[in-house]
Amino acid sequence: MDLSLAGLTVLVAGGTRGIGRAVVEEFAREGANVAFCARTGYQVGVLEEQLSESAGGVEGSVVDVIHPGAVAKWVSESAVIFGGIDIVVSAVSATALDDTDENWGLSLTVDLMGTVRLVKAALPHLELSTAPSIVALSNVSGREVDFAAGPYATAKTAVAGYIAGLAVRLAGLGIRANTVSAGNTYYPGSYWAAMEERDPATFEAALARNPSGRMGTPAEVADVVAFVASPRASRVTGANILVDGGLSRGIQL
Repeated sequence: MDLSLAGLTVLVAGGTRGIGRAVVEEFAREGANVAFCARTGYQVGVLEEQLSESAGGVEGSVVDVIHPGAVAKWVSESAVIFGGIDIVVSAVSATALDDTDENWGLSLTVDLMGTVRLVKAALPHLELSTAPSIVALSNVSGREVDFAAGPYATAKTAVAGYIAGLAVRLAGLGIRANTVSAGNTYYPGSYWAAMEERDPATFEAALARNPSGRMGTPAEVADVVAFVASPRASRVTGANILVDGGLSRGIQL
């Protein structure tokens, strides 16, 4: 299926690891111009180099979404480089699980406010696009109570709620907004990879809860993000789409 992404410009915040990285790679494969950011300069440079032969332009930047001015500057500069912005994807997360004051602050500042700041900075550019779309990454922990209940899950619930509100508010402008919620996702350096080594019993218990018998991959989530963000999903807005292999058991009514 041609997703009609070639030539469009996509911003991805949190684009060098895991799902965020896979999202950057997928949009680049589809021929979109991709501007991505992350906090670590080395990782930004490596990914930018790896995607240098992509059909569309690829521009990496070092940005910490904790700083509102840095986010706004990155968005503005990216719009100048590529002549506009069509799609924004927020994949930022502090992945702060322990119930501490510091983690509550981190989760709300990075996961929630990082998404809010990205959207606010990008909105004036999205209003000028012919195919405007917003996608935020959340998690199944944001829609049902599980081991991650606390800072991480609460922030993910808030992200989904924020995006749902945006979808209604922006529908009249033709701007779509959706959430993609991943289940257990395994890749080198991930939380689950660390648990497999540090606490095999807990890892095996989590793995066993997946009806498919395995955890997902970042690419499987990125494929859904790309479709939902694309013009081919023109009637999809306000949705929280699960990519979890049947892990969550709730019925969405």
